[in-house]
This record gives sequence, C-alpha cells and structure tokens, in this order.
Amino acid sequence: MTAKNSEKKINRLKRIEGQVRGIARMVEEDRYCIDILHQIQAVRAALTKVESAVLKDHAACCVAEAIASGDEAEQREKFTELVDLFEKVQR
Repeated sequence: MTAKNSEKKINRLKRIEGQVRGIARMVEEDRYCIDILHQIQAVRAALTKVESAVLKDHAACCVAEAIASGDEAEQREKFTELVDLFEKVQR
C-alpha cells in the first residue's frame, strides 16, 4: 500500500469516525429516527468504500506478489484468506 493510498484511507476513516460520533450525539439528543438511520447508511457506505480500497490494494500487492513468487503454498494461503473473508461476509 502506497503512502498516498494509506493517507487517503486514514482520512476517510477519520471522517467516518466523526460521523459515528455525530450519530451518537443524535441518539443522545433523541433526534428523529429516520435522520439517524440515514446517517448510519452513510457510514456503512463510507466503510464499504474503504473496504473496497483495502481489498484492491491487497490484490494489487499481496496477492500479486504471491502469484509472481511462484510459491504455490503462498498462493494458496492468499487465496484461502480471501475465501475466508468472503465467507464471513455472507454469514
């Protein structure tokens, strides 16, 4: 992961952190439920974007390196990691 990509992800995660704190305040203030739900959806969408960016970096770096290495055990390990990750999502 490049420093520039990492910085973008950190900045996005900090914004998400602020959004989550804002949602907590909304709940404390007993704000309108639909407004809270809209904010929760926004956070979920933002997290999905960060997740996608990290996954792309993983494929471009870690998985690509395993493939280029020619080491079948390492390739299998990276493949298994991805399969395990996707299985968790579907539970």
